Amino acid sequence: MFRDADDRAQNRNGERELLEHKGPLPDSSERSTPRRDGDAVRARTPAPQPAPAGDAQQASPGQAQESPPLQSDHSDESEAGRRGFLRRHALALGLALLLPAVAAGDLYWDYSRHFEATDDSFIAARQFAIQPKVAGYITAVPVTDNQHVAAGAVIARIDDRDYRIALDQAQAQATHDQAVLEQAQRNLARYQILGKTDSIAQQQIDDQTYLVDQDKSTVALDQAKVDQAKLNLSYTTVTAAQPGRVVSLNAAVGQFAQAGTTLTMFVPDQSWVTANFKETQLDAMRAGQPVTLTIDAYPDRAIRGHVASVQPGSGPAFSLLPPENATGNWVKVVQRVPVKVVMDDPPTDVALGPGMSVEATVRINPKPSLYERLRAWL
Repeated sequence: MFRDADDRAQNRNGERELLEHKGPLPDSSERSTPRRDGDAVRARTPAPQPAPAGDAQQASPGQAQESPPLQSDHSDESEAGRRGFLRRHALALGLALLLPAVAAGDLYWDYSRHFEATDDSFIAARQFAIQPKVAGYITAVPVTDNQHVAAGAVIARIDDRDYRIALDQAQAQATHDQAVLEQAQRNLARYQILGKTDSIAQQQIDDQTYLVDQDKSTVALDQAKVDQAKLNLSYTTVTAAQPGRVVSLNAAVGQFAQAGTTLTMFVPDQSWVTANFKETQLDAMRAGQPVTLTIDAYPDRAIRGHVASVQPGSGPAFSLLPPENATGNWVKVVQRVPVKVVMDDPPTDVALGPGMSVEATVRINPKPSLYERLRAWL
C-alpha cells in the first residue's frame, strides 16, 4: 500500500515537471516507462521537435495549446519607474523650465520699454499737378509714366508760334515808342535853350516836358509788354520745378491744352513718414529722437530717421468735418496723433511714394537696456 502511494506521488511529480517544461505533451507511444531506482522515479521526456506549418495552426484535441509568454512585465516596470522619477523631480523640472522663461520675459519687457512703435504709418509727400500757364497745342512730351526727372527737365512743349509773334509785336511797339521819347527829349533840350533867352514862352517848355514824361511812361509800358510776351513764350515749355517722378501722365502730342489743364501728377523726391501714434505713447516722445523705419514693400531694408515734429492735435481735428464730441452718446476712444518722421538715408534705388505702409519704431529712452548691456558684454 505504501508502495502504491509512492508511485502515485512520483507520477504527480513527473506530470508537474512536464507542465513546467512548457513543451507539448509526448504521445503515449513516445513516453518511456519510468525507471525505479530505489525510492526515486524519474520520467523521461523527449526533446521538443519543431511542428509543421499546418500543425501549428491546428492543434490536436489531445494537446494543450501553448500561450505566448507575457512581455509586459518589464515595460510596466519601466513606465512605473519613469512616473516615479517625474513625481520625485516635478518641482525641479518646473523650476528649470520656469526660470529661463521668466528671465527671457524680463529681458524682453525691459528692452521694449525703451521703444514706442506703430504700424499705422505711411509715406507722405507734397505731390501736385503740373498744369500749363498758357493754352496751345502740345507738340512734344519727352517723358513717360513713373519716370524720374531732375529739376528743370522738360515735361511737355506747347506750340509757341503765337507767343513768338506776340513778343515781336511788343518789341516793335517798344522800339517805336522809344524813338518818340528820344525825339521829345531833343525838342525839350532846344526849348530849354530858347527859354533862357526868352525866345519862347515858358508854357511851351512845360508842355514839352509833359510830353517827355508821357513818352517815358509809354516806353516803360511797352517794356512790360515785352517782358510779358517773353514770359508767356517761356510758359510754352513745361518743366519740373524740382527732382521727382512723373505720375499719371495725361499729356499727348496733338492735344489742345487749356491753361490750368492737368498734364501729369508729380511726386517730389523729398518725402517723409507720417506715423500715427496713440496719444498714450507721446509722453516721452520728443523731436530729434532716432527712429527705425521698415517699409512693407522692402522688408529687408532698415531705414534710419528721426522725429521732426509732433502735430499739436489729433488727425481728425484738422479734417474737413472734425468730430463733435459734445454729444450724449459720446464714447471715449484713444486718439491718433500724427508724428512727422524725416528719413536720414532714404534709398535711391527704389521708388518711394505717398501712401506706402511703414512700421515706425521710436527709441524714447537712449540708455542701453539690460539685453543690450548683456549682448555687449558677451
